[in-house]
Amino acid sequence: MEATPRGARIELNNFSWHHPGRPEPVISGLNLTINPGEKVLLLGTSGAGKSTLLHAIAGVLHDDDGQSADGTITLNGQDPAEARGTAGMMQQDPESSIVMATVGNDTAFGPENLRVPREEIWGRVTEALTAVGLNHLPLDHPSSALSGGQKQRLGLAGILAMHPGAMILDEPTANLDPAGVQEVRDSILTAAQVTGATLLVVEHRVSIWAPHMDRIIVLGEGGTITHDGAPDTVLAEARQDLIDAGVWVPNYVPRAPQNATGEVAGGEALLRAENLSITRAQPTPKQRRARRRTIKRLSDTPAPVPVDLPVLRGGINLTLRAGEHLSVLGPNGAGKSTLALTLAGLLTAPDGTLTATDTLRDHGTGQNNDDQNSPRAHWDVPTWTPAQMLSRIGYVFQEPEYQFIRGTVREELELGPRRLAALNRVPLDEDELAARTDDLAARLRLNHLLDANPFTLSGGEKRRLSVASALATAPRILILDEPTFGQDARTWAELVDLIRELLAGGTAVISITHDEDYTAALGGKSITLPALTTPGKENA
Repeated sequence: MEATPRGARIELNNFSWHHPGRPEPVISGLNLTINPGEKVLLLGTSGAGKSTLLHAIAGVLHDDDGQSADGTITLNGQDPAEARGTAGMMQQDPESSIVMATVGNDTAFGPENLRVPREEIWGRVTEALTAVGLNHLPLDHPSSALSGGQKQRLGLAGILAMHPGAMILDEPTANLDPAGVQEVRDSILTAAQVTGATLLVVEHRVSIWAPHMDRIIVLGEGGTITHDGAPDTVLAEARQDLIDAGVWVPNYVPRAPQNATGEVAGGEALLRAENLSITRAQPTPKQRRARRRTIKRLSDTPAPVPVDLPVLRGGINLTLRAGEHLSVLGPNGAGKSTLALTLAGLLTAPDGTLTATDTLRDHGTGQNNDDQNSPRAHWDVPTWTPAQMLSRIGYVFQEPEYQFIRGTVREELELGPRRLAALNRVPLDEDELAARTDDLAARLRLNHLLDANPFTLSGGEKRRLSVASALATAPRILILDEPTFGQDARTWAELVDLIRELLAGGTAVISITHDEDYTAALGGKSITLPALTTPGKENA
């Protein structure tokens, strides 16, 4: 990267921002100056307005749809929306940063729009992909075939290729394995040093970033600044205040409120995988019909039904029991999310068997639950109806937005129970549903947001809403993909406590995670998927 000083000056004067449907502004009367080339770590409790502030500085917040802004923000004296190319922003959801179908074209998109000479663009692309550890992929590799962590790297590469005056990064290492965290952080710091760019980072891994930053700013509730200074000073003088606010300070691991160890003895078997293969490829309609015909002929006898699809990984054997926690570990791109989607019946296995036991099949049929009378489920999970799936397996995707289809948090939490009642043709007690919704929202600190649009929530709040939505139908199995993403220390502990309660009540939980503290807190079993020999062809 060329050593051209490009640092942008960021200034906010009495800035406020108010989302529609919220009683209070998310940011109120904020005054802040960040000097050119400064490296700043922005901390604060989940929902304090960190992501909103980054969006405002990057010029992607708009005063419309009932939202209101006051005060001013400038980048090098210009309105951020007019300061074209000055700021490069990486959002929490890596999908939102990817706009082109291939790795090369996506990285080149920013420089092309800035009218960088063609002969210079591809040099920048190669340089940026090398910096984030994706140079092993061909430039025509499909962006959609990348893992969540790899998509995060690709989003960062697109920013680095632009050579912006300010790099504005929202949880840039959240979906990465430990080795990837170090690699990507070092790439960001090197880029900032070489180009002189101003660096503003929101990140829960304080210990990873603090030693390398010039300044730490802490946002309190309402988006006001509670602490601002040199990292050592802020972390030393305000340590207890930061812990109380839920900030992940170095050498501190929160304790979940309960005294349970997380070591819950497994009960009856619910789900078995035998010699299971996994793939990201989707069967054709013809293959689906042929598989269903074969399954129907097998009747009630589980047996492999091979489908001619490319195998990503094979030979997977596991049994999931009631009240058991299973952590699925491994590096980015190893197949973790693909395995989870297969266990949920959302992807078709090329070979092997995925068998629902009688206990899981009978759940909600009246055989072991007096509240419902839905038909007994088949042993083959992919053949289940929506009603059978809703009451048996809940799934929380890596990207929370994938699950949101209603206009308010309350409607989102009520959707599953309403849909389940309609599918099973049973009456719904509105008072009971409202009470259950209020209780679930309170447990996950969403009760003050019931009238808010899910898409206006912070990253941590979106994650908690996605978990709550999956729990609303009381499934026997809950599958969580990166459940602690975006959580402050306080909400992390509350989430662990909630999962412990679920385990104690007999719910089986599968967690795809890089969070070692979370895995240790919940205990149970774990499986580690090694890196694939051909990296980059996965989506986990």
